Amino acid sequence: MKLGLSRRRRAVAVIGAAALCTAIAATGCAGDEESNNNAAVSGAPTTALPDAPASGAPVRIGFVSTEGGAVVSLPEMREGAEAAAQYVNKNGGGIAGRPIELVVCKQQEEPTSATKCANDFVEQKVAAVLSPGTSQGGTILPIVAGAGIPYVTLNGVSQQELTSPDSAALSAGLPGTIGAMAAAAKDKGMKNFTLFASDGGGLGALADAMGAPLFQAAGVQLKVVPIPLGVPDPTPLVTSGLSGKPDGVSVIADAATCASVYKAVQTTDPAVQKVFIPVCLDPNVTGIIGMDAVTGSTGITATDYLSDRPDSVLYRSVLQAYAPSATVTGAASSGYQVVLALAGATDGIQGEVNAASIKEALRAAKGVEMPAGGGITFTCDGTAVPMLPSICSRQMLIGELNDQAVPVNLKVTG
Repeated sequence: MKLGLSRRRRAVAVIGAAALCTAIAATGCAGDEESNNNAAVSGAPTTALPDAPASGAPVRIGFVSTEGGAVVSLPEMREGAEAAAQYVNKNGGGIAGRPIELVVCKQQEEPTSATKCANDFVEQKVAAVLSPGTSQGGTILPIVAGAGIPYVTLNGVSQQELTSPDSAALSAGLPGTIGAMAAAAKDKGMKNFTLFASDGGGLGALADAMGAPLFQAAGVQLKVVPIPLGVPDPTPLVTSGLSGKPDGVSVIADAATCASVYKAVQTTDPAVQKVFIPVCLDPNVTGIIGMDAVTGSTGITATDYLSDRPDSVLYRSVLQAYAPSATVTGAASSGYQVVLALAGATDGIQGEVNAASIKEALRAAKGVEMPAGGGITFTCDGTAVPMLPSICSRQMLIGELNDQAVPVNLKVTG
């Protein structure tokens, strides 16, 4: 099944706000999670940071921070980025040896403030613009790209972010998420799988087009059930989707739809195996469907918060040193990852560190390990997902959900 570019654009636009929360973390769009964080990271090791300061003139790097909006405000993304920048400058040897000057601009997930940020970045002549994830990438990217500034996002949402030659979308996004579902279904020995997908902008059709070959390759039959936006009670659709007695189910939607669909699943077939995307693990969702429906299920993530891998230990250590109030399993990870990913991708720059050399380094970098990514790597040469050439990886992580709704014992998929 083929979808035209305009239809892909509509699907991508509709899931923009949901994708912002989906991609960054299970708790990224929640409120006060300090007690949950303390329980989740209890006993996870940290380490002393090395003494490797950067030197020379700083490289100005723009950072898009989602703060102050009426619908969503995620200051922890900025806190994670600032912590990562301090680590790069004091302990990590800099970007090609030079320190980062992080130029933060706060925007409220609407075009006016996003446009102002983009123009500010151009005026301040930053060498790159970083975004952990925003629904306003389609506003910001054309402005900064017009000034020759590369745009690097952890989680691309807009059509421009996913296809522009001036953009690098480091994480796997929707293709990687659906691929991870197929891998989880195969690992669990499933033969039939039902995916409930929010149907705004043709997302259901897009999920079917992407998912059918991935699930077929995994030896699993996929059924996609579209859920209309704002449907008051999805129970009849859920009942129909479960009528074939699938071995597993998942939901791609905003938190409210996740809650209503999974609540109906629990009523209709509580024993069916479940695969959760991050937004469906928001405390506002798990509080409605109950942790008993979550614990022991499979979770999809792009961040390894809790393991003993050196990059995960480093992540916790950097937050402990430079952002001690930030939630380890929350939105701070996205800001941290995008800053350190840029440092890793540009490590081989020789000579001047500027917009042109950063853009060249991004396109040349191959197999760069995602910080705190559990072994995920990215390569930004357009080959990961050819139909969306700015996506730099097909890989995600799957793992069993613990009693804090955090995936553990992670495995790389894709």
